[in-house]
Amino acid sequence: MTRNRCLTAAACFSLVMTLSVPAFAWLDVVTGEVVSVSRSTGQVVVQLRGKTKKRSFRVKTSTRMTLDGKKADIAKVAKGQLVSAFVDGAYASRVLLRTNPDQPAQPMPAKITKPKPSPGANSTPLSSSASSGASRPRSTGRPRSETAGNSAPGTSTGGEWNQFRGPNRDNVSPETGLLKEWPGNGPEQVWRATGIGEGYSSVAISGGRLFTMGNRQGAEAVTALDLATGREIWSVATGREYREGQGNGPRGTPTIVDGRVYALGGNGDLACLEAEDGRIVWKKNILQDFGGRNITWGISESVLIDGDRLICTPGGSRGTMVALNRNTGSMIWSARVPGNPQAAYSSAIAVDAGGVRQYVNFTSAGVVGVRASDGQAMWGQEESSNGTANCSSPISFNNQIFTASGYGTGGALFQLQSRGGMTSSQAVFTTRDMKNHHGGMVALDGFLYGCDEQILTCINLRNGQVAWKSRSVGKGSITYADGHLYVRSEGGPVALIEANPRAYVEKGRFNQPGRSGRPAWSHPVVAGGKLFLRDMDTLLAFNVKAP
Repeated sequence: MTRNRCLTAAACFSLVMTLSVPAFAWLDVVTGEVVSVSRSTGQVVVQLRGKTKKRSFRVKTSTRMTLDGKKADIAKVAKGQLVSAFVDGAYASRVLLRTNPDQPAQPMPAKITKPKPSPGANSTPLSSSASSGASRPRSTGRPRSETAGNSAPGTSTGGEWNQFRGPNRDNVSPETGLLKEWPGNGPEQVWRATGIGEGYSSVAISGGRLFTMGNRQGAEAVTALDLATGREIWSVATGREYREGQGNGPRGTPTIVDGRVYALGGNGDLACLEAEDGRIVWKKNILQDFGGRNITWGISESVLIDGDRLICTPGGSRGTMVALNRNTGSMIWSARVPGNPQAAYSSAIAVDAGGVRQYVNFTSAGVVGVRASDGQAMWGQEESSNGTANCSSPISFNNQIFTASGYGTGGALFQLQSRGGMTSSQAVFTTRDMKNHHGGMVALDGFLYGCDEQILTCINLRNGQVAWKSRSVGKGSITYADGHLYVRSEGGPVALIEANPRAYVEKGRFNQPGRSGRPAWSHPVVAGGKLFLRDMDTLLAFNVKAP
């Protein structure tokens, strides 16, 4: 296949520097429970999970911190919280905190919005036939939930996954205390919702609610469900129905920030809604506004929210990548990459490299880095780009970017270096052993896990060498939680695999009940002690919390 070379010319980018690549320092992952914190020194002491030892690290002002998926700082750290920290030496570069569900808390009044009743959409306990995958009538109206339990609608069961690929867009869940091995028939199914519409959208979770998208009644719609029961709370049409031979419906996943939902559909229709009731705050079409045209299999981006900016990639003549005011939808800046490449199928990430904040994403021609402050296109690379469809989103760590694509291409690791407010990139290595189509990848402890087409593969990020390969699961999508990889084959089976760079160790698998006739391309989500699987018109929740 001829590779697209439109990003090779030095004139296309403001700065391309030749640099010697230093030895890399690799991060430790510290996971456990906070036992003490000093806000004056920024020191946090952690009781390591499953060990008798403790580990301490310090937090700097530049450390990225979240508590239950929301931005936090050292003042929010408290004894008893669950923590996962990425530590380089004595300091943490990123800290993920979560309220410990086993810690007693003072009850607070909750504002509950009950779902409106719908004929035939009542919730009933799962029967033995339902839990074993027996077929059920397809709902053509509001989603129907079949739930084992009686949690009140609107009750938070814990867990935040407020955007595509999780709180930090890296396919890493901060969940702990999960099953280390699955029973023979897989984890317990706790509810099943239908009627959410066709689509490959995954799910976002915030404030005890779950949000997704689908084609419903002739339009694309955003739907909010109760996290505990799967009952619908509201559903609102946001754009034209997207239809395509590989599967109808939106491809992107909503992003939830500060009580608002941001959703981009397959035709480029972008909407901001109130998470409480679905009221539309503003909407626009990014292809029409920025001179773009739709791509072969539909706009698939899940928008990035960074402060007051909404970042998306129209790939148009008036904007390759754009920053919009997330409160109003008005343009802040428009970045035009030389050659005006079209959009690809991946989603942008925010990266800080040498003091320069930037947004990194695939276009149809290659990976680009755009300065966050003003939209200046600073660097581009094509080593991991193919001429058909660049789908998997970039992975960022230690001033490095790893990207990969399918169609015979593979992956590449880039080193970023900033000087004078500009960033340059240089390839460290390329590999044909990570031809990741659209299932995504996870970087942990200096190793990368993902599907090299049909082969689940672990590669060493120091040198690109293969650590292990396995055809056991087949091509699929991946997320990480509590020491394990959750791998969902596009053919349907779901497997639990140790995040172990030494060997492939499978800890259980099951076949999703009630499979549609479409590939299982929606990424799995692990949050609130549950595993969520979207399969076109159906959404299932499984209990993966250890007893």
